[in-house]
Amino acid sequence: MNYKSKLSKLAEGITSSIIRELLKFASEPGFISFGGGVPDPETFPRKELAEIAKEVIEKEYRFSLQYGTTEGDPLLKAQYIRYLERWEGLKGLTENNLLITVGSQQALDLIARTFLDEGSIVALSLPAYLGAVSAFKMRNPRFLTVPLSEDGMETEILEKKLESLSSEELQRFKFVYTVPNFHNPAGVTLSLERRKHLLELAERFDFFIVEDDPYGALRFEGEHVPSIFKLGGMDRVVLLNTFSKVLSPGLRIGLVIAHESVISRLVRVKQGVDLCSPSLTQRIAARYMERYDMLAKLKETLEIYREKKDVMMKAFERHLSDIGARWTRPKGGLFSWIVLPEDFDTLEMLEIGKEHKILWIPGSAFHVDGSGQNTMRVSYCLPSKEEIGEGVERMRRAMEAYKKAKVPSR
Repeated sequence: MNYKSKLSKLAEGITSSIIRELLKFASEPGFISFGGGVPDPETFPRKELAEIAKEVIEKEYRFSLQYGTTEGDPLLKAQYIRYLERWEGLKGLTENNLLITVGSQQALDLIARTFLDEGSIVALSLPAYLGAVSAFKMRNPRFLTVPLSEDGMETEILEKKLESLSSEELQRFKFVYTVPNFHNPAGVTLSLERRKHLLELAERFDFFIVEDDPYGALRFEGEHVPSIFKLGGMDRVVLLNTFSKVLSPGLRIGLVIAHESVISRLVRVKQGVDLCSPSLTQRIAARYMERYDMLAKLKETLEIYREKKDVMMKAFERHLSDIGARWTRPKGGLFSWIVLPEDFDTLEMLEIGKEHKILWIPGSAFHVDGSGQNTMRVSYCLPSKEEIGEGVERMRRAMEAYKKAKVPSR
């Protein structure tokens, strides 16, 4: 049977994730990976989760081993509402404002299925989170790209682009997608002024904002900035959260916080996707939140990431300053973004990187317009501090080898 001849147009157009492919190399002996945004396993509260899992299976098996509702575990929702009130000062939320998903990637997929048609228009940053781009591309929309600066998405440019749209195009304009805190891949944070400006634009041009916030709780420097959801409310903002970076990605738990009219629509779509999220992992997370202060537990994790970030920044200063490289200096999250001189192609250079047993994510993967060849995303969360120092040295050697082999002399 030639199954390829039966493929849909959608399936034919899907390519493998470069991040997933590079993770295969990362497991080989001797490799140092700055690739995936994979949390340090030593930060997982494995003993606490093991004890809770045993209890939940033995004592709550009628719930934890059974099908659940599409909307999600009511106990986990209640605990998360308390968490949001403490962390973000969000009040007045009910269970009807929350949907529990299989990771935030499913939340992105559900949003795409619910709101996007072929030809719909979506605004996002350049570079943009690869997972969101992949989910949205399934619906074949048109992307309106907005550059990033140290203060996040340049909403001033977004305003000009919106003003240039025709009335018919504005009707097809659905939402702005943003990762406001410690952006993936760029590591920058959207300033308070630009958050307010984005909300003003949403009112003026009648669109909503998808605020994807996996990293907001991972701030290790500077002052907390109120979420766009906190500033604008659920009439204009859909907030996405996840347990993957603050507890464990293996639980595969994401959340959508939105107006109940949005949640009800997403629930209908989710019913056709997987019926419900796993009851077991939801109840384990709920009991964990019931017994432990998740934010307090994060303090040790944040110190680990801050130290690793500092080691990486110092290594960049030593090994990359003299080649014309620029990089972001994140105050939280998991990533930094490197911009090399324009005669570098970090995807092409990756083959040399593999020879030196060092991996990064080429920046072109995060650009929907095909640009970004001279950029790369690097993560400091998984390697040890010693590996970070060695890895940056290997990266420099790979750059020198690439320049010698590929870049014409001037």
